Amino acid sequence: MAEGTLEFDGVRYLDGQASDPRRLGWMQGTPPPPDKQVRFADDRFLEFPQIRWSLSHMRELVPTVNVWRGAGAPSAFGPPGDLAEAAIDQLAFTDMQGRARRWEESLPDTYTDGILVLHRGRRIYERYFGALQAHVPHACFSITKSYAATLCASLVHEGTLEEHQRIPHWLPEMKGTAYEDATLRQLMDMQIGVAYSEAYADPQAQIWDYSRAGGLRPRPAGYGGPQSFYEYLQTLRPEGRHGEAFAYKTVNTELMCWVMKRVTGIPLAQMLGERLWQPLA
Repeated sequence: MAEGTLEFDGVRYLDGQASDPRRLGWMQGTPPPPDKQVRFADDRFLEFPQIRWSLSHMRELVPTVNVWRGAGAPSAFGPPGDLAEAAIDQLAFTDMQGRARRWEESLPDTYTDGILVLHRGRRIYERYFGALQAHVPHACFSITKSYAATLCASLVHEGTLEEHQRIPHWLPEMKGTAYEDATLRQLMDMQIGVAYSEAYADPQAQIWDYSRAGGLRPRPAGYGGPQSFYEYLQTLRPEGRHGEAFAYKTVNTELMCWVMKRVTGIPLAQMLGERLWQPLA
C-alpha cells in the first residue's frame, strides 16, 4: 500500500498531510496541537466513504473532551453468548422493497459500524464493522441531541430554566436574530423558523458554514466569517414562524447548550458526566 493512504474492508482512503493549521482557525485563530489537526489534505473526511474511517477516529481529527463516568468500576454486562448471537443473526424480516432478509446480512447494507444489544442487564449481541473495534470510541453525532435535550429537560423540571421564557432572557446576544422571539420549549422541540439548511448533499447548505465557524471543517484562505459556533448562531435570521412545524436543525441544539452553560456555568461535558454518565455507570 502506498505511503499516504490507509485501508480497511478492502477500501483504500487518502490520508494526506495535515491541513495548514492557519486555515483551520481553531479557537479563534489558535492552531490545535499536532495530534489534533485534520489528517486529510482537504475537508472531505466527512464525506463517504472517508467518513466510515473518520467516525471511529474523530479524536485524531478534531479537538475533543472526555466525559467522566465517575469513580468506581463500570457496570459489568458479561460477554454475549454464542447461541444468543447466532439466533439474532438468523432473525428474518421483510425489507421495504419486499425482500426476505436475515438480520446478519442486513447490517452491511445499513452501514452499521457497531451494534450492541442489552436484555435485562445482559449483553446478548455485539458486532463491529468498518474501522470500529470494541475498544475504539465512535462519534455519536446527532445522538448527542437526545443527551442535551434530556439535560435541558432536567433543568426545566428543577426550575433552573423556564420553558416558556424567550431565549434573549438568558442570551442577550441573540436579540435581532431568528431566535429573538423563540421560547426555550420551541427550541427543545425543534420548532424554530430559521433560515438554515441541513441538506448534507448540498455543498451550499448552511450546515457547512456552521461547521467551518466551529472548526469542524477547514477554512479557506482569506476566511473572514464567524470564529466560533456562538458567533455563527448570532448571524442566523428568521424564516417562517416558530412553533408551527418540527424542523431538525443542529443549530437549535447548539443554542440550547449555550443557554444551559450560561445559566449553570457548567460545561456540557461536565454536566453530561455528572447528570447522566455517572448515574448510569
